[in-house]
Amino acid sequence: MRVLIIGGSGFLGTELVRQATAAGRVTAATYHSRAGSTPGASWHHLDLCVPRQIDEVLVSVVPDVVINATSGQSDWAVTADGSIRLAMAVTRRGCRLVHVSSDAVFSGARVHYDESCLPDPVTPYGAAKAAAESAVRLLAPTAAVARTSLIIGCGGSAHERMVHDLAAGTHDAVLFTDTVRCPVHVEDLARALLELATTERPGVFHLAGPDALSRHELGVLIAHRDGLDPTRLPTGRRADTRTPGALDVRLDSTATQSRMATRLRGAREFLRAGHDRHPDDRG
Repeated sequence: MRVLIIGGSGFLGTELVRQATAAGRVTAATYHSRAGSTPGASWHHLDLCVPRQIDEVLVSVVPDVVINATSGQSDWAVTADGSIRLAMAVTRRGCRLVHVSSDAVFSGARVHYDESCLPDPVTPYGAAKAAAESAVRLLAPTAAVARTSLIIGCGGSAHERMVHDLAAGTHDAVLFTDTVRCPVHVEDLARALLELATTERPGVFHLAGPDALSRHELGVLIAHRDGLDPTRLPTGRRADTRTPGALDVRLDSTATQSRMATRLRGAREFLRAGHDRHPDDRG
């Protein structure tokens, strides 16, 4: 299987490239500003705002499956329009598409969200992700749309770095006690996405961990794992600020997990000392 990973130099993309190459798959990946360093993969510059570049990369790679793991944040031209252009181009070539979406498509009004729930975003990023989801499902009906939550693991995520900065007193911020998500380990998520890539299952899939944690609770777990003082982590409430965004969003991944071999661990499990690697990757 020839795999093309869009956004291969990002946090999730880097892990996807690592696992795909380790499994012996012919792997290509795209980057916008700087190519990744994982050996065994071919790297291609891509700006999703330029349709011609999308076609050029697809013609060069000739992939069997495309995993869109890019993150343009709230940049509509990348996150929404770019994903739509990619879906159109991939569909014309008959490739399998796995599109990575986010729990940001939900407002938090109902707290618990399964795969049947329709998006109701409250932020520009969530709106862009929701638009991309709808377009992908319309333009590429055989595609898999994989919603995920807060991605962490092995110290490489933005949240983990922030916890270290807060504990060291080098960053001025707080960890919200009322913002709840279902964190997923980057290795588990990448493994699940690659599993989806090898199937022909269409539709929406939820790939999040089973533990619902506030940002502060997650920070405390990270601090304990890394030998930091959790009492140095400042707390606050998003509801007391003007920071936009949903409060409590819990992706229910039960239905998806019942159909997959990859088990998505909860943060309380993988953040225990010595457990921050997937069992398949431990020497």
